[in-house]
Amino acid sequence: MALFSLLPPAVSPDEKRFFKDLGVRIAQLRNEQGLTQQQLADELEVSQQVVASYEIGRRRVPVSTLPALSRALGTSLEALIGEREQSARKRGPAPKLQRHIERISALPKPKQRFVLEMLETVLAQQGR
Repeated sequence: MALFSLLPPAVSPDEKRFFKDLGVRIAQLRNEQGLTQQQLADELEVSQQVVASYEIGRRRVPVSTLPALSRALGTSLEALIGEREQSARKRGPAPKLQRHIERISALPKPKQRFVLEMLETVLAQQGR
């Protein structure tokens, strides 16, 4: 009887659809970021084949992987899993700029300072 408790639960049609849709979003966001499957796999510390399986919906993305995946793809968890953001913003940075800001925020402090110094230098040159 203990053997049955070790078997994975059956996947419902809704779950299959969810993971296929998630895979499409992962591939789309990865392409928007200009990442290869191998680069994303390196970021997540998995193989390229695992990323390919996620993208076609053959393999479930572990819940514990979602935060790292959303950071690597420069998006929110809500957007990654297909939920709409609670507050629709009418003003603010363009989505791509916002994703870059979020990725910069996830960097270690010394790298954040380096990026900010580069931006300040470029902006100062434009002000001349």
